[in-house]
Parts: sequence; structure tokens; C-alpha cells
Amino acid sequence: MNIILLGPPGAGKGTQASRLEAERGMVQLSTGDMLRAAVAAGTEVGLKAKAVMDAGDLVSDVIVTGILSDRLDQDDVASGFILDGYPRTATQAESLERLLEEKGMKLDYVIELVVDEDALVDRITGRFSCAVCGEGYHDRYKRPTVEGTCDVCGSHQFKRRPDDNEETVRNRLAEYRAKTAPILPHYEARGLIRRVDGMAPIAEVNEAIEAILDGH
Repeated sequence: MNIILLGPPGAGKGTQASRLEAERGMVQLSTGDMLRAAVAAGTEVGLKAKAVMDAGDLVSDVIVTGILSDRLDQDDVASGFILDGYPRTATQAESLERLLEEKGMKLDYVIELVVDEDALVDRITGRFSCAVCGEGYHDRYKRPTVEGTCDVCGSHQFKRRPDDNEETVRNRLAEYRAKTAPILPHYEARGLIRRVDGMAPIAEVNEAIEAILDGH
């Protein structure tokens, strides 16, 4: 089963991908992770990517497709993959289609986590974590049991991601709409799109995705 998980930053794609990896043995393919791995491994396409990144430029679609192509040749992908963060544009969607065709593979579903943007802004801007053990908290939904003390390790140090502010989050949402929205008609036309309520509790989102994969 090969799928694309779509949804804006903070929609929970990473969380759901991790669950599918654990429960189904699927492999999450994040372009950032693949890029770093290819650079570290010193592959031909990895070296090209490193040269571009060292020059401070953005890695081209051709290089990303090359890195994805190498990754799809690895044995663990046979149990199914989850693409996260790719494709982002109609051009990338077409490149992906050609690549899968060449390898005798296909996409089964494109699952979009649908979110309420105002609620998502609230979800993201309210989150913080323990600076020592990384346990996650939220201003409204999950405060430490004892104010100012981490439930897990007892630390009194907490931190917030600097980009978890309303302006940045709204910019990221607008960018997602502008760049990713164009790929939806491409997959709608092929009947691959399935939508899940990304604002539901994590377990419910997981159940909804599992039901799609099981053909319900």
C-alpha cells in the first residue's frame, strides 16, 4: 500500500506516519530525511545535493526525484511507503507518476488531513515542551500536572519553538494552500483523494486512515 499524506504543518502527518510504520511496517519517506541520508551516504545524487546546499541554493526537483528514485529501490519499501512533504507542486506530482511507472509501482491513496485553520493556529501556538526530556505540553490542552514542573522528568525548564507564533503559522498555512492545492485536482481526477478530519483525536484519525487502507 503506497500513499501520500497531505496536510498543512501541524496537521499531524508525522504522528500518523509513525503509527502506520509501527502497525503496518510501511516506510515514511520524508524528502528532508532522504536528502540528509543521501548526502551522508555520499551517493552520486547526494553529492549533487550537497554542492547545491553548500552554495545556499534550493535543491531542484530533478535532484529530489533522483534521491527518491534511489530510496524506492531499497528493499524495505516493498511493504509500502508513506510520502510526507512530497509532492508539493503539480510538476512534482507528474515527476512522481513517471518515476513510479518506471519502477512498476503505483499510488493507492492520497489522504488529506483536513483542518480548521483557526483551531490549528491555536493548537500550534499553544504548544511547548520540556527543555530536558522533550515531553510535549500545551497552554490549554495539556499543562503539567504541577505548574512549572515536567510530569516526566521533574525539570523546571520549558521551551517553545521560535516559529510557533501566529504570524509564522498563518504564513505556513497560506503557503501550503498556494503550493499544495494545485496538486489536489491532479489526484481528484484519478479518484485517489480521501479526506480525514485532521482535528479529531489522534486515535480517531488513525482509525479513519486504517479504514481507508483496509478498503472500507
